Amino acid sequence: MTDGASQRARAMILAAGKGTRMGERALMTPKPLTSVAGRTMLERDLDQLSKVDGYPCVVNVHHLADQIEAALQPHIDDGTVIISNERDLLRETGGGVKHALPLLASEFYTLNSDIIFFESTQAKAPVLQQLRDSWDPEQMDALLLLIPTSEAFGYDGVGDFYYPEEQTGPQAITFRDNAQAAPYMYSGVQYVKASLYQDMPDGVWSNRDIFRKAHAKGRLMGLPIEGHWLHVGTEEGIQAAEDKLRELGAC
Repeated sequence: MTDGASQRARAMILAAGKGTRMGERALMTPKPLTSVAGRTMLERDLDQLSKVDGYPCVVNVHHLADQIEAALQPHIDDGTVIISNERDLLRETGGGVKHALPLLASEFYTLNSDIIFFESTQAKAPVLQQLRDSWDPEQMDALLLLIPTSEAFGYDGVGDFYYPEEQTGPQAITFRDNAQAAPYMYSGVQYVKASLYQDMPDGVWSNRDIFRKAHAKGRLMGLPIEGHWLHVGTEEGIQAAEDKLRELGAC
């Protein structure tokens, strides 16, 4: 892990995964550096953070780590990005955040690096600002950005959560558990307290474990997006995402 930081990071981008669904492409290019309509997904995450003063930002690295560090070198040099080195062990999402905790503020964003998201033209604020404006540390330990499964471009799952449809804004959410489907999915973006991770184990584990932990305390909340979200999971998905961005006028 990189030593020290002038100030604790306000966000973490999870960029250490192997991207195996990308097939042979993933052997040469780390998934966060996949270019979609002329910009890498990692650049797009950084763009979103720049809208909310989300720097400095931690980026964890494992698979093809040297390529990611080289791409980020200007940001590393100016202090806007801090590298969390996971070359020795890929710790998954939760374990990766726990490993980087000494670099992170008491509250911070986490963002997956295989997604593209941005506010709709009708939204009053950027997506990450929507999340931050809805944050209430007195009631929440984690606030998840939710996507209706019917609007989740490139997603082929059955949903993760139930959100009370008669409500608006941040609300307590429940897990799908054994149900066949749920109407909302976790977007890969959250705002969270560092304290939720502090007594968790080192090693390999998923952020889903801290969602369960927050839920057990009645402190897991969700907020549906006012915007657009695309998942780029496969090589075929790149062209589909580019076509969707053109349709939205967002290339």
